[in-house]
Amino acid sequence: MGTELQKEEKLKAYIQTLGSLAVAFSGGVDSAYLSDVAHEVLGGRMVAVTARSALFPEREYRESEAFCREKGIRQLTVLSDELETETFRRNPKNRCYLCKKDLFRKILALAEKEGIGYVAEGSNMDDLGDYRPGLQAVAELGIVSPLREAGLTKQEIRDLSEKRALPTWNKPSFACLASRFVYGETITRERLNRVGAAEQLLLDLGFRQMRVRVHGEVSETARIEVLPEDIGRFAEEQLRQKVWAGLKALGFAYVTLDLQGYRTGSMNL
Repeated sequence: MGTELQKEEKLKAYIQTLGSLAVAFSGGVDSAYLSDVAHEVLGGRMVAVTARSALFPEREYRESEAFCREKGIRQLTVLSDELETETFRRNPKNRCYLCKKDLFRKILALAEKEGIGYVAEGSNMDDLGDYRPGLQAVAELGIVSPLREAGLTKQEIRDLSEKRALPTWNKPSFACLASRFVYGETITRERLNRVGAAEQLLLDLGFRQMRVRVHGEVSETARIEVLPEDIGRFAEEQLRQKVWAGLKALGFAYVTLDLQGYRTGSMNL
């Protein structure tokens, strides 16, 4: 498969062949690395495109702005309101497909307006191992996936990001807030705001990689996932009471701790 640096050179060569590129930029580890490399290769022929949506906390957008400002990358914004679509609100199993298809159509239209030839997304080799309906939309619309073309894994992207001194190299993984809900249970703006506030509370308490999963529409149960090494923190009475009181105040009927700890795709079971 080659070393990390060899893969980075392969990535650069692939991006060079594209000529011009709009990167779907969330501000996360993968899209930040891809944007930095693409900007290095293409300069002004590359733009980062970030979606503003109820599915993403405002802090994520602010962090994406700060990254682009620091790197001198031109950033464009598309507005996306998935909640206007009843099918999306019903939260079907192909929710991610519906969302990605709509978003990438908007980015494609923006890229065409800007005279840019290709649109890229930041999935890596590890993303092929889970249920990822969004990748179907990527394939159908002809969106390119440079990190997968180069054979890069998540850890390799983190390592290369650290070498580049990118502030995102150790940023916790993040997925849109809709992924916190059980398929088939309705997604509303209020519920998205509630889970976003719950996760912000945990972030403020020093938990970095975590999720608040939501079960039940009438009496919502918050199922907290933290890293296994952080589970022991909940033995502290003061912290446990802060979490319980904070989430109860947000409207959760029950607050639970998942003893298996944080893992991706736990709602796909």
